[in-house]
Amino acid sequence: MLRAGIVGLPNVGKSTLFNAVTRTRKAQAANYPFCTIDPNVGMVTVPDARLAVLAQISSTRKVIPASIEMVDIAGLVRGASQGEGLGNQFLAHIREVDAMVQVVRCFEDADIHHVSGKVDPLRDIEVILTELILADLASLGKQRDRLAKTARAGDPQARAELAVIDKLTPHLNAGQPALTLELSAEERHTARGFFLLSGKPTIFACNVKEDELAALSAGGRDGVTGGRVRQVEDYCAAHLGAAAVIISAQIEAELTDLTPAEQAEFLRDLGVEESGVGKLIRAVYHLLGLRTYFTTGEKETRAWTIHAGDRAPAAAGVIHSDFERGFIAAECMAYDDLRALGSEAKCREAGKLRIEGKDYVVQDGDVLEFRFNV
Repeated sequence: MLRAGIVGLPNVGKSTLFNAVTRTRKAQAANYPFCTIDPNVGMVTVPDARLAVLAQISSTRKVIPASIEMVDIAGLVRGASQGEGLGNQFLAHIREVDAMVQVVRCFEDADIHHVSGKVDPLRDIEVILTELILADLASLGKQRDRLAKTARAGDPQARAELAVIDKLTPHLNAGQPALTLELSAEERHTARGFFLLSGKPTIFACNVKEDELAALSAGGRDGVTGGRVRQVEDYCAAHLGAAAVIISAQIEAELTDLTPAEQAEFLRDLGVEESGVGKLIRAVYHLLGLRTYFTTGEKETRAWTIHAGDRAPAAAGVIHSDFERGFIAAECMAYDDLRALGSEAKCREAGKLRIEGKDYVVQDGDVLEFRFNV
């Protein structure tokens, strides 16, 4: 299963956010640096309003959403790439995840210490980015030394890897993360073998206070916090090609022990339609290159996770390997068609139910039933 790691400086709300998205209290959240040492790991349910609609159409009460794995990684500080603040250990934890959620503190609170003494989200982003880049440069230097001898002996694979390292090194030395370097598909495949920290897809979570969330979620960017959120959004878009999501870890912590109905009422009282964490989880899901198809019937309605670009047999294999091995065809309806028409029978009458074969690339939101023979 693909994993996303929650990263950032100490005391920016990482562990509070982890507890919120996993609906647990596994991670210690305290007002001092390095209260997290060993990474916490938890399963996160992916919110998807389409499930309730399908369950209603199929008259089923059992609903099984998709899920992903999240990891709470201890805070990094300036000098982490040189081992500062157990940095080498924490960077190794980042190397093991597939994508990152960087939590950025955008709010003022005199009672919550900031490791740098002052709230400055752009500086915080650049501190983390610099440490990732420095760690990548050190790693590539070691790999280059190892490959040089083999390349001189004429090994074509070693030469190809060295060529990519020679492209990456000046880019990283210029302070640019590996993710932003333009590479061919073949070069990018080679680069994946280097396990670069700055090459991991990243989304930024702007952490704001409870009383600021409603206005900021509605697009307001007034005041000090609003200005900081806009800075993060603009910087990430212009320099990193990344998205920023607004969350309030404080609110999410308060939602953890509430029932869904109580959560909805709590958010309505705040003037917020949806928890920021829901948007964040869905964004991370897509950042990991994951997509959802559905099966639905009287027994259950379920979201199944596939990779973008997966064909129908691979999608069938997510349910059971026999489905992939004996795949014949897939009966397919688009979610929007099924929702609009209200039943499989009406989709069939309207010509919206299709029979797809082995080469069909499954689309996010497809409602599928597989034909197979083993």
